Amino acid sequence: MSDEPNQMRDAIQSAISENRVILFMKGTPEHPACGFSARTAGILQSVGQPFAAVDVLPDPRIRQELSALSNWPTIPQLFVDGELVGGCDIITEMHQTGELHEVLGLEPDPARQPVPEPPAVEPPPLSIETRQ
Repeated sequence: MSDEPNQMRDAIQSAISENRVILFMKGTPEHPACGFSARTAGILQSVGQPFAAVDVLPDPRIRQELSALSNWPTIPQLFVDGELVGGCDIITEMHQTGELHEVLGLEPDPARQPVPEPPAVEPPPLSIETRQ
């Protein structure tokens, strides 16, 4: 049995440990190879967060070992302080709510206003259904 998967996993774990913010993605931040990776890298760039990036495409073992290590099947994967934060949908939602700034240790975005609660809607007095 080969040590290669363990070496790859060790290299991934080392990269996560050595970089406060690291994004495993398809392609590079300058040349992303999928929309999800492009969106996630773009969000990090838009908040001014320096980050390391690893392209998972050159070697299929990177993706295989990363997913085994994180228990997360999809790419991209963002790690902050050694912990998996999530993939594109989670990062997008966190960015929209302002939570991403908090996780990254950034000052809150002054342009971001809290999302107002929608006004309470009174139910109609009658509920009418038409059936045939």
